[in-house]
Amino acid sequence: MSKLTDVPKRILIGRALRSDRLGETLLPKRIALPVFASDPLSSVAYAPGEVLLVLSIAGVSAYHFSPWIAVAVVVLMFTVVASYRQNVHAYPSGGGDYEVATTNLGPQAGLTVASALLVDYVLTVAVSISSGIENLGSAVPFVVEHKVLCAVAVIVLLTLMNLRGVKESGKLFAIPTYVFVGGVFIMILWGAFRGLVLGDTMRAPTADYHIKAEHQGLAGFALVFLLLRAFSSGCAALTGVEAISNGVPAFRKPKSKNAATTLAMMGLLAVTMFCGIIALAMTTKVRMAETPATDLLHHGIPVGPDYVQNPVISQVAEAVFGKGSFLFILLAAATALVLFLAANTAYNGFPLLGSILAQDRYLPRQLHTRGDRLAFSNGIVLLAGAATLLVFIYGADSTRLIQLYIVGVFVSFTLSQTGMVRHWNRHLAAEKDPAKRSHMIRSRAINAFGAFFTGLVLVVVLVTKFTHGAWVALLGMCIFYATMTAIRKHYDRVAEEIAAPEGPSDDMVRPSRVHSVVLISKIHRPTLRALAYAKLMRSDTLEALTVNVDPAETKALREEWERRGIDVPLKVLDSPYREITRPVIEYVKSLRKESPRDAISVIIPEYVVGHWYEHLLHNQSALRLKGRLLFTPGVMVTSVPYQLASSEAARARARKRQEWSAPGAVRRGPAVERPKEPSGKE
Repeated sequence: MSKLTDVPKRILIGRALRSDRLGETLLPKRIALPVFASDPLSSVAYAPGEVLLVLSIAGVSAYHFSPWIAVAVVVLMFTVVASYRQNVHAYPSGGGDYEVATTNLGPQAGLTVASALLVDYVLTVAVSISSGIENLGSAVPFVVEHKVLCAVAVIVLLTLMNLRGVKESGKLFAIPTYVFVGGVFIMILWGAFRGLVLGDTMRAPTADYHIKAEHQGLAGFALVFLLLRAFSSGCAALTGVEAISNGVPAFRKPKSKNAATTLAMMGLLAVTMFCGIIALAMTTKVRMAETPATDLLHHGIPVGPDYVQNPVISQVAEAVFGKGSFLFILLAAATALVLFLAANTAYNGFPLLGSILAQDRYLPRQLHTRGDRLAFSNGIVLLAGAATLLVFIYGADSTRLIQLYIVGVFVSFTLSQTGMVRHWNRHLAAEKDPAKRSHMIRSRAINAFGAFFTGLVLVVVLVTKFTHGAWVALLGMCIFYATMTAIRKHYDRVAEEIAAPEGPSDDMVRPSRVHSVVLISKIHRPTLRALAYAKLMRSDTLEALTVNVDPAETKALREEWERRGIDVPLKVLDSPYREITRPVIEYVKSLRKESPRDAISVIIPEYVVGHWYEHLLHNQSALRLKGRLLFTPGVMVTSVPYQLASSEAARARARKRQEWSAPGAVRRGPAVERPKEPSGKE
């Protein structure tokens, strides 16, 4: 079985890497950008559309507010990026928001941030892949008909790619991400050139459509609420910004500087693309509606349920490049692909954060260890499982999933920036150098503004999105928080219970005597080997123990015992209900009760078999006994193995496996310079 599983494993994720190869998996900035920033960069494919969809509730007349909403999103993006640049310099260990909040605001705030980020990472995978499936489904009907199946297949594919290691997955993701960014910039520049220089009139395919407003003439508080809701939807462009601060250890040295530079590059690219698409959408007169079948009108008639509403970026690309053109097809393909790859931000952030939480004993310790390829494999698999469950529950519907989005990330934004303000206050109290104090005061001002602004946005998001699904994200955060708190309490309780005392204790006191009990059912080779081993232990008391289930068999055992002259007393326990486990447990407990300071050694002969199905036929009573005896204080259980012929065959197979080399496990050695052939010339 090991050989059968090792071959596909090596083919899928590659050969195992030694721990000393960890430095080779660190990322340069050109790879780190698509690895950690693919989420905020790709969000420009749907964030502008979310803004227009919300504004469409008040009709086309509300579209003129979209530039102002874009300005607010840009200010927020630059604020968050500037704030996180302070984070990566102050906390380069990779704890990110969790470490900042824990250090400066306390463990409860840190756990709140961690819960929010874990939920947001799972949602990032679910939303990005569902959105990509919907974009792809407009061209491939099979994908639409099997949305959940296709989404799960993409999750599995991304999981395998990430299990190969962060550097290799980064190389795979870099090309489509850069093609997408380049395509969007070409679209913006070419659209600006056509409109401003050539004076061309560019029209989106929906430019002649009209929107039937659900609420006409909104004013006062209703209009303000609508604009705030549109702004909160546009804030989807900020998801994933915090991943860089969590992934600082994955950067090449100087880690903090490279991470800060990548943050700035990501922020500049994201806001430029977001604003450019919004501007082109207004210029080309893109029309979007939350329920296009009834609210989108063509010549005064609803377009009907068969109408497919293409994303804003697709409509703008068609207006700028022309439908069916090479650049249009290239950008459409890159957009669909980069939406799938946007989930990679979570695939890098979730396992890193999970490793840190496991190290702090808030999550199972298995999440702290690296796998064969030096990636946090257990965290990657856990994320994939959670995202698959969410996709299954919500039917891979991005419209429903996106309502759960954003809440978690702004919780972490706000608490992180508040923690940074306290960080600078603490350092300013001890710092005397005027130059350093000036730098700290500037950093504190940036983080203070960031805390205020992101806190305000958090309130807006909660108010405008709570009834639309944000409550599910909050519930998920509470579940994560309660689970991690319970895990930490368990680890603390166990650590306290097993801690070695400084002075003498009962655990260090030598037992008065050792009473050994050998469990037997009949006399055969395993029994004789177990008796020989028990004699070698030289216990104070040694006896053989059997349970009388069948009187005829028990009588035959006694007679053979006496005939062979075995010098170990045989004790027979009656079992009127034909049980084996209970009489043995009760007898062992009675020995402990009679002599509490004695140690009871229970010796069990066991067969060693070579096939998994043979385990079903042997050792079942021994397993049940060992399981029960583990809960009996002062009792030591020893298994005496006896290797059957099938186990010898299994050992031979194992020896062959050791000599066999998995694909990729063997590498050629250094080239040996071969002696030159004589040329024949003298």
